[in-house]
Amino acid sequence: MQNSTRRLQALRSAAIVSFGFVLILSAFLVSDTLLTYGLPNGGLVSAFVSVGQIIAEATGFTLLSFRFGWRMLAIGGLIGIVGPLIGMYIVHREMAMIGETLAHTAFAGVAIGLLVTGATGIETNYLLPALIVAILGAFLVEYLAARSSSYGDVPIAIMLSGSFALGTLVISYGGGLTGISIEGVLFGNVSVVPPSGGTIMLVLSAIVIGVVATQYKQLLFITFDEQAARVAQLNVSAYNSLLIVLTALVVVGAMQILGVILVAAMLVVPVAAASQIATSFREALYLAVLIGEASIMVGLVAAHQAGLPAGGTIVMLGVVCYIAAVVLSDRDLAAISIR
Repeated sequence: MQNSTRRLQALRSAAIVSFGFVLILSAFLVSDTLLTYGLPNGGLVSAFVSVGQIIAEATGFTLLSFRFGWRMLAIGGLIGIVGPLIGMYIVHREMAMIGETLAHTAFAGVAIGLLVTGATGIETNYLLPALIVAILGAFLVEYLAARSSSYGDVPIAIMLSGSFALGTLVISYGGGLTGISIEGVLFGNVSVVPPSGGTIMLVLSAIVIGVVATQYKQLLFITFDEQAARVAQLNVSAYNSLLIVLTALVVVGAMQILGVILVAAMLVVPVAAASQIATSFREALYLAVLIGEASIMVGLVAAHQAGLPAGGTIVMLGVVCYIAAVVLSDRDLAAISIR
C-alpha cells in the first residue's frame, strides 16, 4: 500500500512538472498570437527563439531555433495533456473508435471549409469549419447510437466511413478550388501550422481541461458504472454528449500536427500503455500524460532532425511504449481500479 502511494505521488509530481513546462510553452503561444497581430507583449517570441538557438548550438537540435518549432512544441505539449485526459474516459468506456470517427468527420469539415473558401474567397483557418462539423458529427453519433437498432459500434463505423466519403467527394467536386495540401491534412504538417492554429489549440485545451477539472467525478462515475450513475440521478445522456463533444475538440486541435489518419492514436495509445501497468485510474491518468508528452516532444524533435513525418514518428514512439508496457505487465486492462 505504501509503495502504491509513493508511486502515485511520484507520478503526480512528474505530471505537475510536465504541466508546468506546457504552461510555459503556452505563454509562447500567447506571445506568438500577439506578435502576429502586431499587439504589445509579443516580444517573448524572440526570447524563446534565442534560447532555442543556444540549445541548437549546444545539442545540434535545430527545431527550437525557429519560431514555428516552438509553436509545434507548444501545440504538441497541449495535445500530450488533453489527448490522454479525454482518452482515459473513452478507452475505459470501450469507445476507442470514437476518436477515429470524429477525425474523419472533421476531415469532411475541412473539405467543406476549403470549398467555401475557394468559391467565396473568404479566408479562414481550416480548423474552424472542421470544429463545427466535428461537433455536429459528435451529436449525430450520439443520436444514432441511442436511436439505432444496430449493434453497439455499427453507427460509429457507418459515421466513420460516411464522413470520410463525404470529404473525398467534396474535395473531388471542388477540384482546384482547394488551396491547401490535402496530404498535410491527412498526415499532418508541422511546418505550415499558422499562429492561429496555436491560438485555437490553446483555447480548445483550456475548455477541455476546465470542463474535466470541474466534472471529473461525474465523468468517472458514468465511465465505470453508468447504471449506478442513472440511479444516482445523474444526467447520463448529457454527460455522454459532453464527453463526445470534448473528444471532438481534442481531435480537431490535434489533427494539425498528427493529421486525420493518426490523430486518434494520441487518445488511445498512451492510455492503453499506462493502463497496462497502473493500478488505479489516477495513476493511469498521470502516467498516460507523461507517456503522451514524452512521445510528442521526442517525436517532434527526432522527426525534424531525421526529416521524417512528425505524426508517424510520434505515434510509433507511443506504440513502442505500449508494447513495452504489455511485456512488463502481467495483467489486463480490466484490473485497473476506480481510485
